[in-house]
Amino acid sequence: MDPQQWLDNFEAKLADLQQKSADLQENYAAASATVSSRDGSVTVTVGPNGGLQNIELGHRACDLGPSRLTAVIMETARAAQKQAASKVVAAFEPLGEGTEAMQFVMDSIPSDGTEDEDDDDERDYAEPEPERAPARPQPVQQAPSRPARPSRPADDEDDDNQPW
Repeated sequence: MDPQQWLDNFEAKLADLQQKSADLQENYAAASATVSSRDGSVTVTVGPNGGLQNIELGHRACDLGPSRLTAVIMETARAAQKQAASKVVAAFEPLGEGTEAMQFVMDSIPSDGTEDEDDDDERDYAEPEPERAPARPQPVQQAPSRPARPSRPADDEDDDNQPW
């Protein structure tokens, strides 16, 4: 092979890798995902690494109760993380296709589980709260009052009664 041709091929490969690298950086930065719950009460945004960036609770979230709200937040966050992970894989594919690095990325992404797994997780968070009997108001009790101290009669000759 002609050295000039080899150099030209090498420079073309290098330019291709540089372009793919720039695309990877741009696409990775844009790989966040925002997902809303089915009922619209929760919206979650996660970054490319799956980290939580924002949670928005709609007006209906307060009606869900703590256990159900927790389950909806977790379900929505998992969906957003899966979406962001898919975007990361798509961003990395042009550069890493067929490499060990690509296999590492694929192995670190949770697989698309069935809905049964999500339902099991939801049941873990959606335990019903134990019912509590309403607290009965306690009757107001006044502290027992002390008997008043007997007052000493004013004695004009009090000064004369001092023994010291």
